[in-house]
Amino acid sequence: MRTDLFLRIIRAGLWEDIESERGTLPEISADEWNTFYSLASEQTVAGLFAAGIEALGLNPSKEVSLKLLGREVSLEKSNSAMNSFIAVLFARLHEEGIRAVLVKGQGIARCYVRPQWRAPGDVDLLLDDANYSAAKTLLMPRASKVEEEFPRHKHLGMFFGKFEVELHGTMYTLLSRRMDGKIAEYQDEMFRSGSFDAWNDDGTEVPLPDADTDVVFIFTHILQHFFKEGIGLRQFCDWARLLWTKRASIDWDLLSRRMEEMGIMKEWKAFIAFAVEYLGLPVEAAPMYDASARWKRKAARILRYVLSTGNFGSARGFNDKKGSLLFSKIAGFFILVSDFFRCYLITFPADSLRFFAYSAGVSLSNFIHGK
Repeated sequence: MRTDLFLRIIRAGLWEDIESERGTLPEISADEWNTFYSLASEQTVAGLFAAGIEALGLNPSKEVSLKLLGREVSLEKSNSAMNSFIAVLFARLHEEGIRAVLVKGQGIARCYVRPQWRAPGDVDLLLDDANYSAAKTLLMPRASKVEEEFPRHKHLGMFFGKFEVELHGTMYTLLSRRMDGKIAEYQDEMFRSGSFDAWNDDGTEVPLPDADTDVVFIFTHILQHFFKEGIGLRQFCDWARLLWTKRASIDWDLLSRRMEEMGIMKEWKAFIAFAVEYLGLPVEAAPMYDASARWKRKAARILRYVLSTGNFGSARGFNDKKGSLLFSKIAGFFILVSDFFRCYLITFPADSLRFFAYSAGVSLSNFIHGK
């Protein structure tokens, strides 16, 4: 597959200025169009793929054209329903005096050129201790399904029909005590200062993290999934769009200090090189970008890993709920060990060992405590 051509189409859908992607494109066969569409679906960037095709004036095969048309309609319908649900949810939270912050998801979608073509996920609410308890009391009796809670990490998922809501008392990665301690510190600072951004969702004010905190949350969330199961292009596109849209609001010196405080500057430089080299993030919105060969090599490894794992490991069956839980855990363990040697250890030697050891310790502790 011509990965460079696929990414060229994705970049055309990701950015407002696409002059660098224009020009004569090579002919694309019907089979290759199908391959591109399958990859875009697997990576949950079909909306960006459709936008890129439109921006470049391409003519995909009839089969792919029809699939994309259906996907566009489905995405618009899903986003509209999700936004309406969030408006109702936050209106009720406001009525009860519960302060929650929407993280990731539809808040990040606001950063896109076409928010309605971003694949929606679940609704993630971040709350301090008092509001976490209040939200549980309010929402659990009204949920159609409540998942097992992880009280040690303050995490509870529940469903309201087709919509999944996750309550988070923390944004822990469970990769590093040092990292999670700092994330908690930044979170507490945000709640103390009340420095939130806001989204007007059909007349309802939905609080969002301020730009300086949001960029940390989104990046460490990427790290969490990268080192634990796999990560897709959509999460990197979210991060890139946030950096670009909020570039005038982000304190770059503060961001640099925080990366150093958390001990993840190497990861930042590798991932920002990936965003610049393969997603086309403009350098003026790429803090701490280093164009040296070292970071470009790491970015190339990250690309291979992302394309092979799929969204949250979907290409390797991480999200397959059909098999037994025991078999799933065993298979997941061997996949992680394979990833450790073929990607993590080569790309981030010292940190991968540290993350792996801490994550294993957390998993063992959860098992002992029955969570």
